[in-house]
Amino acid sequence: MQHSTQYLILSCVVLLAGCGDPEVPAEQFSVVDYAQPSTAERPTCLDYSPSKNAYFGDLHVHTSLSNDGYSFGSRAAPDDAYRYAFAKGSIDLATNKNDSVNTRSVSIDRALDFMGVTDHAEFLGEQVLCHDANSGLADSEFCSAFEEGEGRNPALLAKIFSPFPNRDKELCGENAERCLAAAKIPWQQTIAAAEKWNDTSSACERTAFIAFEYSSVRLGSNLHRNVIFKNAVVPQRPISYLDAPREWRLWEILDQECLSSGKNCDALAIPHNSNISNGRMFATDYAGAYSKSAQAERAKLRIKIEPVIEIMQHKGDSECRNGLSGVLGGEDELCEFEKFENLAFLTVAGTTDVDDCYAGPLADYMPHKGPNCLTRNSYVRNALIEGLREEARIGVNPFKFGISAATDTHNGLGGGVNERNYPGHLGWGDGTPERRIQYKGKIPGNASNNPGGLMGVWSEQNTRESLFDNIRNKEVFGTSGPRIKPRFFGGWDFPADICNDPKLVEKAYANGVAMGGDLPAKAADAPMFIATALSDPGTAAMPGTPLQRLQVIKGWYDADGNQQQRIYDVVGDANNGASVDLNSCAPQGQGHQQLCTVWSDPEFNADDSAVYYMRAVENPTCRYTTWQCLDLPADNRPAECDNDALPKTIQERAWSSPIWYTAGNQQ
Repeated sequence: MQHSTQYLILSCVVLLAGCGDPEVPAEQFSVVDYAQPSTAERPTCLDYSPSKNAYFGDLHVHTSLSNDGYSFGSRAAPDDAYRYAFAKGSIDLATNKNDSVNTRSVSIDRALDFMGVTDHAEFLGEQVLCHDANSGLADSEFCSAFEEGEGRNPALLAKIFSPFPNRDKELCGENAERCLAAAKIPWQQTIAAAEKWNDTSSACERTAFIAFEYSSVRLGSNLHRNVIFKNAVVPQRPISYLDAPREWRLWEILDQECLSSGKNCDALAIPHNSNISNGRMFATDYAGAYSKSAQAERAKLRIKIEPVIEIMQHKGDSECRNGLSGVLGGEDELCEFEKFENLAFLTVAGTTDVDDCYAGPLADYMPHKGPNCLTRNSYVRNALIEGLREEARIGVNPFKFGISAATDTHNGLGGGVNERNYPGHLGWGDGTPERRIQYKGKIPGNASNNPGGLMGVWSEQNTRESLFDNIRNKEVFGTSGPRIKPRFFGGWDFPADICNDPKLVEKAYANGVAMGGDLPAKAADAPMFIATALSDPGTAAMPGTPLQRLQVIKGWYDADGNQQQRIYDVVGDANNGASVDLNSCAPQGQGHQQLCTVWSDPEFNADDSAVYYMRAVENPTCRYTTWQCLDLPADNRPAECDNDALPKTIQERAWSSPIWYTAGNQQ
């Protein structure tokens, strides 16, 4: 019944949508060098290390230049966001809608090493015109809708929902020239702020990337990507869904006008949290590419542009989910972590026991009202396994991703991930503890959200060039917020006692590969992995939490096409007795400041390609909602504070990028 209804909706969309604006020529995005002229050579950073340092940052940050950020009351500019993240400056946030008096001021407890402001490319120019009293257009029908924001105005949302997007002709003009020209104004503001805050001295205290977000919600599925540039050679304006309605068109433009332009431009894109993509983030239908060779070319382009995926942000964890069709290997209890989409399922379908996403003819054109179906193609672990099968089929793995995390804050609060004092990421939408604690689908910023995560990069130094190159090489990791430092190496002959060797890192690089790499060709019984992590020390005011255990997750596919997964506890103890006093959130029990082991796959089969990654898990701590319930007077706490459906504790974690074994490559 659900699928026949969707076919009816599909027919209506196709009949009524009509044609959108003509495809924007790639040449409109030709690049310009916006760097400040300098004859000085960039000095080597004082903390330069060939063994690499761990740097923490956030490459998913919105300010008031994003329409949804502005409509939630954010007035932070890119400069404010960098000041918050790098100089621990304060930002004033809206507490309630249309209330400019009762604001709240927030600041970060620890500065970030790097950040990129990634405001939505969509409607950049429209917002400029709508907010300009002298434009003569502020009272237009589109601008009236615009003030409500895309999340609450169906007419505006349709612009990025429709498979045939177009710009408003009354506002933008017949050829959209007014909006295209106006979009360059906030883009210049974004560039200028990044250039101002990027530290090019030998101190290398902070790195600011020029970036934007491409924000497709095509047919109701979240397919957003953050585009990050290596330097100040960038397009004259960002590329939006209105310019490039399919993600591969974004890749083509970036490749033609940046990577292959010969103009010293380099860029990469980081896909959003995939848990609300209805499986489309990792679809393998290759719409419009019918031959294997055409599919292989598109897969090559994808992995060239998109080497890294976002595994977590404030809209939940996208690592994995239990109960997915075609996934064998038992349950993983840690997959229950921060399942944002559960509330969406309850809101749309009234249950979390939703149907599998339709995968038949015309599935690529099936409308969805947000995430309303379940598929393994919505989760990172399953995409990593699916990529192995695609490589066997077409010769290219389109999902050979490194792993990162971010906040997706819309308040300019890059890196604002502390559970203890989380102020929300959606302006007035989650402007009070009561709004953040409640669990109602119609209220934004509710308890299905979380503070989000951080991206970690192992890099020789904290510069744009070094960080970018290591991101492209996938020597990156994501955390759910804490500054855990995981390292994961793979090889064939590591010494069993290497964890005691002060030169562990140097020897691991010399005899194996780091996270993000491929196991080298060599005959052996089974690959060996070094799994190690340092806990987050925290601060004097707020000490970090000890590690409980390290896990290695293995994925492969079997002869019947099923995905297989295994979760191995390789060091530490899941039953270490650690717990939390829910009356005070005081932690109880012992843990580890550092864990390390050498592990070998006990089920290795040289004929099966496989993917491995590490998960570092902390002892339990209070979730932010528990902290905020405790902070409220006992007689003024929302009912959700006593509802068992709301998790009271969480286990924060870090995910390494994977290491791949490809069958047939061994000698």
